Amino acid sequence: MSDFKIKAEERTGKPHITRQAGKTPAVVYGNKFENLSIAMDKREFEKLFKKAGTSNLIDMTVGDKKFKTLVHDYQLDPISGVIIHVDFMKINMKQKIHAEIPLKFVGESTAVINLEGSLINPVDSVEIECLPADLPSDFEIDLSVLDDFEKNIKISDIVLPEGVELLSDPEEVIAFVQEPRSDAELEALDEEIVEDVDSIEVDNAGVDAPAEEGAEEKSEEKKED
Repeated sequence: MSDFKIKAEERTGKPHITRQAGKTPAVVYGNKFENLSIAMDKREFEKLFKKAGTSNLIDMTVGDKKFKTLVHDYQLDPISGVIIHVDFMKINMKQKIHAEIPLKFVGESTAVINLEGSLINPVDSVEIECLPADLPSDFEIDLSVLDDFEKNIKISDIVLPEGVELLSDPEEVIAFVQEPRSDAELEALDEEIVEDVDSIEVDNAGVDAPAEEGAEEKSEEKKED
């Protein structure tokens, strides 16, 4: 049984009407399952989603129907950032699924603390395949192994639980520490910025000149009239 549960109701109205009623519109779909439009209490779902995310099974109840789901996708309001629609995938516990599992960074890098480096972590999730019962919530990445600027952590360094297959590129780097720039490099960077600004000012001057000449010509024409 899942640790996460939510109750919903079947939805017949349009999404914006559902949102006006303080609910979040959603759809449930799956293999050999007819799409089901639903509505959930907005606050209840937001509270649940903060903990469950997209990598935890959710027991859903819609009237007398009960099934296991995963949040497969969701849409955000571009201004408020609030979730305005959710796609749930109905899960068959006997079939393997693809899932994006978030990375949870723990520990501290001594290369950051003692050597004043900058932590770079370009990857925040990995794709895996497994049976729903074997689905991990996240993968912990221990940053304490990064004690110099030569080391890095790759996807292949993740210890996978039994029954979980990695689909992401194992050679992709998850995290490393970038060496701080020297005074000479910082000075050179400042010079590049100054040169870029000077170049922009020159370009702008070139663009303004014709407009000013045109204005002067119009002024002279008026005087002649």
